[in-house]
Amino acid sequence: MTHFSFDIVGFDLDGTLLDTSGDLTAAVNHALALADRPALSVEQVKPMIGGGARHMLKQGLTATGGYDEAMLDRLHAALLAYYEAHICVLTRPYPGVIEALDALAARGVTIGIVTNKIERFARTVLDELGLTDRFACILGGDTMAEGKPSPMPIHEMVRQCAVVADAKRAGAQSAAPRAAFVGDSIFDIQAGQAAGLPTIACSFGFLMQPVDELGAEAVIDGFDALIPALDDLARRTAA
Repeated sequence: MTHFSFDIVGFDLDGTLLDTSGDLTAAVNHALALADRPALSVEQVKPMIGGGARHMLKQGLTATGGYDEAMLDRLHAALLAYYEAHICVLTRPYPGVIEALDALAARGVTIGIVTNKIERFARTVLDELGLTDRFACILGGDTMAEGKPSPMPIHEMVRQCAVVADAKRAGAQSAAPRAAFVGDSIFDIQAGQAAGLPTIACSFGFLMQPVDELGAEAVIDGFDALIPALDDLARRTAA
C-alpha cells in the first residue's frame, strides 16, 4: 500500500463518476410528454441536473412553458417511476473512473458518495454497474434532513468513511483523517467547502456555469488527472 496525502475522498455521482444524462433526459422527456410539452435534448437537460429530480423537472417545465405545484407533483411522481424502471439503460462511468478508483484503493484511500439523487436510485445504478462495494458510504439527497449545498451530508460522509479508514489503520495512532470532495456542480463545491474540505471540480460534468466560476481549489478535465490533482491539492493546502 502506497502512502497518500488524503485518507478519504468523497464524490458526487451524476456528472462526476457517472454520465447519467441520457437516462435522466429520457425521464424528463417522459414527464414533459405527459403535459404535452416538447422534448428537450441531452445538452439542454445537462445543466438542469445536480439539485435532485424535482429541481431538474422544475427547470424542464420552466423551459417549456411553466408549471403549477399540482402539475409539478404529478409529473415528479411520473418522472421518478419512469426513471426507476429505466435507470441504467444508457448510464456509464466516465472514462478513467474505474482506473482512478483502483488507484485510490491501492493507496489505501476510503471513498464515499454524496449525491442529491434519491439514495435508493443511487444504490440501484451502482449495483447495476457493479460498483457499490467500492464505496464505504453512499448518501443520497433524501438520506439526511438536507442535501447539497448543505455541508451536513459531507460531514456525515467523512464521519462514516473515517470509521472505515481507522479500521484500515488497525488502531495505529495518527492525525485526524484528511478528506477532499470531487464534484461537477456549484452544489458540490459549496457543500464541500462549507464542510471545510478542499474541492476538485470536473470540467466534463453537467455544468450549470463555466467550471472556473465554481470556485473549486482544483479542476480536472478527466480522471487520469485525479491523483496528480489530489497530490497537488494536498501540498497546497498543507502549505
